[in-house]
Amino acid sequence: MECAIYRERTGECEQLEFRPQDEGCKVTLDRLAELEPDEFAWIRLDEPDQDEVQRLGDHLKLHPLAIEDAVHAHQRPKQERYGDVLAVAVKTLWFVEESADVETGEVMIFVGPSFALTVRHGALDPTVEAAGRLQAAPRMAGLGPVSVLHAVTDVVVDAYARAAAQVRTDLTDLERCVFSSARDDLTEQIYSLKREVVEFRDAVQPLVPVVHDFTSPRDAWPREVVPYFRDIADHLNRTDTEVRALDDLLASVLDAHLAKVSTWQNDDMRRISAWAAILAIPTLVAGIYGMNFADMPELDWRYGYPCALAVMAVGAGLLYRAFRRNGWL
Repeated sequence: MECAIYRERTGECEQLEFRPQDEGCKVTLDRLAELEPDEFAWIRLDEPDQDEVQRLGDHLKLHPLAIEDAVHAHQRPKQERYGDVLAVAVKTLWFVEESADVETGEVMIFVGPSFALTVRHGALDPTVEAAGRLQAAPRMAGLGPVSVLHAVTDVVVDAYARAAAQVRTDLTDLERCVFSSARDDLTEQIYSLKREVVEFRDAVQPLVPVVHDFTSPRDAWPREVVPYFRDIADHLNRTDTEVRALDDLLASVLDAHLAKVSTWQNDDMRRISAWAAILAIPTLVAGIYGMNFADMPELDWRYGYPCALAVMAVGAGLLYRAFRRNGWL
C-alpha cells in the first residue's frame, strides 16, 4: 500500500508508504484525516485482502458495495456514484508475445472530494506509470483527485493501443500463412486469436460510454480536465474501431481458411477419383479375361497376352493425359 499527498495549487507530492499491520498505518490514516483544503491523497492498493480494504474503506466512508467491488475483481468496466464518491472499474490489458495471449486485470478507481483510491488486480500495474506522469506534470496533479482518474485511464488506454497493434501484427502473419501455398491447418491458431480478440473487445467496448461521460463538464471537477478526457475518448474510439475491425477480419480469415481446406479436400478427392478411373481400365480387362470361359476370343492367340497389356496401358495413358489437361492430376 502506498499513499501520496498532492497539493492542488502546486502539484507538489509528499510520498507515504505503509502496510496495514505496521504502526505507520495509523500515522498515515491520521495524516489523511488532517488534509488541508488544498491537498488530496492518492492511496494505491495492490491485490488487497478484505480486511485491508475494509479498514481503509471505513476510514474513507466508502459504500459497502464499493468495498465489495474493490475486493472482488472481474468487474465489467463501469462507473458508479456513491454519494460524493465516484467509483470507476477499468480492465487492464496486455499482450503476451510468447504465447500470443491477451491477459487482463482490473483497476478500481475511487475519486472523492479529497482523495483518490486505486485498487489493482492482475500482473499489470498502470498506477506506477500514472504516478510517474503526475510527477512529471505537476500542473495536471494540481487539478485535484480527478487527475488520478485521468492519469490511470490514460495509461490503460495507451496499453490498449499497443496491444491492438501487436494483435494486428499476429493477424497479418496468419493472413500470410492462410494464403500461402503451404497446406497447414491453421484453424486452431485463428480461433485462439479470435478468442483473445473477443476478450480484448469485452475490455474496450464497455469502457467507451464510461469515458465519453467524462467529456462533459461536471460541477465537482475543474473545467480544465475536460479536454484531457476528450483526448482519452478519442484514443479509445480509435482502439475500439481497431478491435472491431480485427474481430471482423479474423472471422473473414477463418472463413477463407475453411474454404481453402475445403478446396484441398476437393482436390484430393479429384486426384483419388482420377487414379481410380485410370486403374479401372486394367481392372476391367483383367476381370473379363479372368472369367475362365472356354470359348473366349483370343485365348489361343499367341499375342493375346501382350495385346491385353497394351490395351490396359494405352487406356490408362489416355485417361491420365485427359486428367492432367483438366488439372485433376
